[in-house]
Amino acid sequence: MTTTDYRARSAARLAAVQALYQHEMRGGGPGESVPRLLTEFHQHRLGQEIEGAEYLAADEAFFDDVVAGVAQRQAELDGLISAGLAEGWTLDRLDRPMRALLRAAAYELVARADVPAASVINEYVDVAHAFHPEKEARFVNGLLDTLARRVRG
Repeated sequence: MTTTDYRARSAARLAAVQALYQHEMRGGGPGESVPRLLTEFHQHRLGQEIEGAEYLAADEAFFDDVVAGVAQRQAELDGLISAGLAEGWTLDRLDRPMRALLRAAAYELVARADVPAASVINEYVDVAHAFHPEKEARFVNGLLDTLARRVRG
């Protein structure tokens, strides 16, 4: 994979988390309005300049796969994430950006065997830094490591 491809996938992951967050904010359930959401991001977000900030060109096919895959398999992914949380914690206790991030990462671990688990973990820890302080990024690292061992052996 070239540096450009790597950056395009990183941009796709960040955009996927944003799209999944937006989907949840709109009350979207599994599969609801996903084609419209994908079109909106393709036309107005991916690789665009928004409020003076230029967004990197994203791997659109990878973005589409993560967003649509999470929407289709959300119940399964939520179960995996919930099983990895500490006793007394539920997915609902996490804020929406964290849920979106964990769902996207869990999807990659479950459905994208072509992406090494270490890459998934590192990439989503980087995404966590965009939305959360260091403590939460460490939480993401630990939880994704646990999930990776469970789903990839």
